[in-house]
Amino acid sequence: MGLTHPDLNRHIAWDIGALAVARLLADRLDAALIFQNYSRLVIDCNRNLRAESLVPAVSDGTVIPGNQDLSQAAVADRIEAIWKPLQNEIMNHLDQRAADGRKTIIIPVHSFTPVLAGRERPWQVGLLFHHDPSLAAAFQMILADRDASLRIGMNQPYRVMDEEDQTIPVFGEQMGFRHVAVEIRQDLISDVAGREKWGRSLASACHTYLTQHKED
Repeated sequence: MGLTHPDLNRHIAWDIGALAVARLLADRLDAALIFQNYSRLVIDCNRNLRAESLVPAVSDGTVIPGNQDLSQAAVADRIEAIWKPLQNEIMNHLDQRAADGRKTIIIPVHSFTPVLAGRERPWQVGLLFHHDPSLAAAFQMILADRDASLRIGMNQPYRVMDEEDQTIPVFGEQMGFRHVAVEIRQDLISDVAGREKWGRSLASACHTYLTQHKED
């Protein structure tokens, strides 16, 4: 991508700590975990094909040399090699669960930088939704009941948008599965202890929710 090693280790290249938390969450819930191994600077698989940020030319003020003046064919190659296989894997898995009559909730796990464009972000965790806030609201109540000091951002630091996002609009809303995207501040999951803490916390919240909604 033409970037220095320090830039490739910044938040612009990957969601720091998020995959480790997702692994812990999946292990504790005995849940499926689907992910891919490429940086979002190559192609952002959480963006739909209409999104301007699908293959970002600039990220948080940093020019991405490998994404400058790309031809349509070059972008199409990345879509075929990386974006489509991930979307197909998720779709096939969800279709099979639906065919088997299994109850399903979708929890995309991401992380966010504490400071973006010079602005501090005070939230420790964000719960993202679009048209259906029900699962996000339930998680907010469960997490707040356990730690009243926790700073929870509802649709912070990002909002889900049809014109940009893929996972929640397509796999959550269009397919009709309950969903909430979780964003954890990166300084809280930058080490093993922090990742284990948040993995336990989210798994416990899921268990509580599922216990409370056994009949749903």
